[in-house]
Amino acid sequence: MGFEYVVIAFFFGLATAIIGKGKGSSFWVWLLVGMVLPGLGLIAVVLYRSEKAEPERQCPNCHKAVKLYVQVCPRCGMDLYLPDPAEVRHPGVG
Repeated sequence: MGFEYVVIAFFFGLATAIIGKGKGSSFWVWLLVGMVLPGLGLIAVVLYRSEKAEPERQCPNCHKAVKLYVQVCPRCGMDLYLPDPAEVRHPGVG
């Protein structure tokens, strides 16, 4: 009885991890989520936003490309405010 659950949980975890990795997230985190919560993990990763399609901008201080939702530059520590719409880059569009 327990072996069947382990096999099912492994394959749900593997499917969840592959989808999560395709969306730009951690393979191992989604594998764990998919194995612990087989059905819910798979639904969660399908509804999870894709990191690759998030709009980006450049830090005005060090010019590192960061996601639009980042509020502090991870490289130089500068506070980032909403940029001019012309400065936003949409990776999936162009």
